Order: sequence, then structure tokens, then C-alpha cells
Amino acid sequence: MEVDWFSLSAVILLLCTAPFLVFFFVMVCDQYQCSVSQPLVELYSGEATLRSIWDKAPSFTWTAAQIYTVWVSFQVVLYMCVPDITHKFLPGYAGGVQDGARTPAGLINKYEINGLQSWLITHALWYANAQYFHWFSPTIIFDNWIPLLWCTNILGYAVSTFAFVKAYLFPTNAEDCKFTGNVFYNYMMGIEFNPRIGKWFDFKLFFNGRPGIVAWTLINLSYAAKQQELYGYVTNSMILVNVLQAIYVLDFFWNEAWYLKTIDICHDHFGWYLGWGDCVWLPFLYTLQGLYLVYNPVQLSTAHAAAVLLLGLVGYYVFRSTNHQKDLFRRTEGKCSIWGEKPTFIECAYRSGDGGLHHSKLMTSGFWGVARHLNYTGDLMGSLAYCAACGFGHIHPYFYIVYMTILLVHRCVRDEHRCSSKYGKDWKRYTDAVPYRLLPGIF
Repeated sequence: MEVDWFSLSAVILLLCTAPFLVFFFVMVCDQYQCSVSQPLVELYSGEATLRSIWDKAPSFTWTAAQIYTVWVSFQVVLYMCVPDITHKFLPGYAGGVQDGARTPAGLINKYEINGLQSWLITHALWYANAQYFHWFSPTIIFDNWIPLLWCTNILGYAVSTFAFVKAYLFPTNAEDCKFTGNVFYNYMMGIEFNPRIGKWFDFKLFFNGRPGIVAWTLINLSYAAKQQELYGYVTNSMILVNVLQAIYVLDFFWNEAWYLKTIDICHDHFGWYLGWGDCVWLPFLYTLQGLYLVYNPVQLSTAHAAAVLLLGLVGYYVFRSTNHQKDLFRRTEGKCSIWGEKPTFIECAYRSGDGGLHHSKLMTSGFWGVARHLNYTGDLMGSLAYCAACGFGHIHPYFYIVYMTILLVHRCVRDEHRCSSKYGKDWKRYTDAVPYRLLPGIF
């Protein structure tokens, strides 16, 4: 596989700029009350220099290193050593050993799904500490936020580099490796499809779900605790951000088995894009709203708060219902009811990397008949709600909706290019039947 110059340029640009972008958005809160423009104005006018900004930023500390080491180690133990039991008493929850999707080489990996259990244990311990044990302050994450940034970078680069070297020396499955001949592209986008250590430690599932997403709600709780410590109260905007993002996180873990069929697991290889992104980009930039509200406590009017809550809940409904329809359709092979009717679909055929002929169905009913990626539309509605909860005083918390729009539109185009190559004429029939991607009548 050869890499075109545009893709290579984008890869190099991201490798060079993404770490500084994360630092910038965290630093402006620490030094400029979350003003994105003020540091740029000061740099332009000469009032500040890159060196002066860097010198003001907290550096690496061994305290942060110990916190992060304990955190990651604890999540490894929960992932590897505590088999899921929650599926035995939670109706409708699919935990325990589950099959993943078929890989390009035709393999079907097995996964131990215990993310919800890990989240529950982690948050139960967090609550017990805050209420009874007092081993550490609930603000511990916020108080060590920038030092933790350096620690997460160390792990992100370490795991990405290890996966890169592993692909050459001892790949988990050589048939699922993808070498492009370009070292930058290989490092960023990954070579191995499902790198593993042993039978069960899957890099993709662990790093996407555990250090980052389990931490997401804890980070927000730490922000809320800091707001309480600084001002003596927690704003309704902070509560909204905590609640809406917690719904998303819990949805992810409740549907972790479904996640095995999504683009991250099914199509992306594991490189810096996922490894560093899961360790650094996700926990630091997905939580910008809570960070902003620590420095700028916004108390929303009742109408504003209600509108944000409604937007977030409707977005979640569209996101979850759309994904549920696809999952139901797949599990029943089309023998189900969607919006009270038998679903319509287009029958497709494709070949896997081993030459085997397989068949698939592309649904054209329900939300999937309205637009080809309406789940992304719901996701974007939720993302906008998180940002709108912060009011309109700064653009800082709105970086998230800009990023998510770019990410999901790019993912939409990339996924459709892959499907076009995979299904050929059958994909053309599908796009003729469902002409819009995200917004019916517009795009």
C-alpha cells in the first residue's frame, strides 16, 4: 500500500502539532482563565514569549507519576484479573466473553467484556474515599492536572512505540498487519490490527476504554469538587456537564460488546492515533468543559439549562436509538421490527483478505433510512450540548464541537470510501436508496 502525499502531510502535521494543541488548551486555563486569544495577543505584542509561557507551566512531578502509575495498574488489574459478573444479574447487559467482528484476514477474536464492572468498582471506591476513608482529596486530579499531562504523554508514546516495534518483531497475527512503506504513516495509523499480549490483553479495547473513558467521569467529578472548594457551591452548568457526559460514558460501557463492531475495533489499526490519542487527547480535550467551569463558574438561567439538557437528551436518544436499530438488525439478520415494520435492506457480497466470500445486509429502514450516519448526528448534538452548558463567554469549551465535527465528517467520508471499495456496485445501490449522510436534505 502506498501513501499519497496529502495523507502523509496530514499525518506528519498531526504528529507535530497535536501534543502542543493539548498543552495549549490546558495551559490557557492555568495561566489565562481559559482565554484562547490572550496568549496569542501577548506573544504577538512581545509581552510574553514561548519560553515564559513554558516556564510558568507546572512540570513533571513524581507525585503525578505515582498517581498515574497506580491508576493505570489498577485498571489493568480490573481488566485482566476480575472476570465480569455483572452480566449475570443485569438484564439486557452483554458482558463476559464476547466475539468481535471478523478481521480483514478472516479471524474472529474473543474479548472479555468487563468495562461496566470496572467503572462501577472504580467509582464505588472513589465515592467511599470521598465520604469515609479520605485517603486522598477529591480534587487530586485537578490539583495535578498538568503534571499528569506529562505522565500520560510518556505512556502514550511508550505504548505507541511498543506496538510499532512489536508489529515488526512479534506480531499477534501477521496476516492482519498493514505495512505502507512509510515509517511516519505506519507509526501514526498503526501496523497491527489487533495487537495483544497473551490471550486476553487487547491493546485497542484496553487503551480506548480504560485509562481514558473510565477516568472521564472521575475527572469531571474532580472538577466539580474543585469548584465546590473554590467557590462554596457547584454550578448548574457543572452538574449538566457531569450528567450528560456520564450518560455517554455509561452508554459506552453498557454497550461495550456492541463497540467491538464499530470502526475503532473493526477497521482501525493500532498506532499513535489510537495509543497516544486514548492516553492523552481523550482525557484532556474531551473534558475541557469541566476544566473551563472551574476557572469560569457559569450559573445558567433555568431556560438555558433546560434547553441544554433537552439538546443533550435528544442527541443521546438519536445516537443510541440509531445504533440500537443497527445492532438489532444485525443480531436478528433482519428478522425484526423497526418502527413497527419489517426492515428493508440491500443484500451485499464482499471478499475478506483470505479470499472467502461473505454476505452482508445494509439496512434502509428506521433512522438508517433517514441518513446513512444519523448516529453521528446524534453524537454531534450531544457534543454541542456539553459546550453550550458553558455559556458563550469564551470559545475555549467550543473546541470540542469543532473537533468532533471534523472527526465525524472525516470518519463518515473514510468509512464510505472503505464501504465503496468493499461492496462495489452494491454500495452505489445503497447510497441511491439513502442519499444523505448526516443531515436529511442538506448533507
